[in-house]
Amino acid sequence: MPKLRAPAFLFGYLLLLAACVASLAAQGELSLGRSPLENLARTLGDFARPSFVDAWFGAERLEYRSEDGTLLRVEDRRAVERSFLAAVARGAWVTLQIATLGSLLAALLALPLALLAARNLHAPAPLKAAARAVLDTTRAIHTLVFGLLLVGIVGLGPMAGILAIALHSLGTYGKLFAESIEALDMAAVEALRATGAKPLQVFGRAVLPQVAPQFVGHHLYVWEFNIRDSTVLGLIGAGGLGLLISEAVSLFQWSRLATLLLVVVGLVMLFDSLSRRAREALQ
Repeated sequence: MPKLRAPAFLFGYLLLLAACVASLAAQGELSLGRSPLENLARTLGDFARPSFVDAWFGAERLEYRSEDGTLLRVEDRRAVERSFLAAVARGAWVTLQIATLGSLLAALLALPLALLAARNLHAPAPLKAAARAVLDTTRAIHTLVFGLLLVGIVGLGPMAGILAIALHSLGTYGKLFAESIEALDMAAVEALRATGAKPLQVFGRAVLPQVAPQFVGHHLYVWEFNIRDSTVLGLIGAGGLGLLISEAVSLFQWSRLATLLLVVVGLVMLFDSLSRRAREALQ
């Protein structure tokens, strides 16, 4: 039977690909624009010199003149860019706050739901179904959608981002935690239950010691992902680096966008290195 299913799945996948390409081609949506190579070259040229370079090598007296030569204003590029870098540092800190607090809140909320959703703990069927429905729903709705909704409820600022990260990550944490619980050795759990231990005692003495390393590993993984996700939330008013990215894009300041993207990449790489070392220490 599996051998018959694989060709059928492959055929269905190829059929879907063909339908997608044919539909886009019929609508004329496969075009790359009028002059994609020229646009690409111009954009790469702007990205080749990130704006942070001006903090040390920018013109100290940059003059802006009108078409008739009238002096409009004079700008010290080094001072302006150093002020921008200070704003970038503050934005990076806000982004880290959103990801950190949102991830922790999601993990705390997901734990009881994971205990109910795990098949091998035999929670009452209605509670198990409700827990799985909550986890599936929150995991299915993108962080950005939660962010748009929460900005309208709690207003602009980091709190909307924290709650958006928490709501979406709740489903991810719950699924990962439940799978870890389902993979544990049930002999210790059943032995403790046989002594008349209460559910909290069973969890603290038999479940938690087995799954704690996996829980920490899952938390670090989702936390790392949320570092990237929280930068997007700034685009809708949650603050952080995303707000600066939105401003740079709207003003076509590609050199500043290059600086911001370098900061995002550096932040993710740093956190990835730290989380990997932490996971290795737990093994």
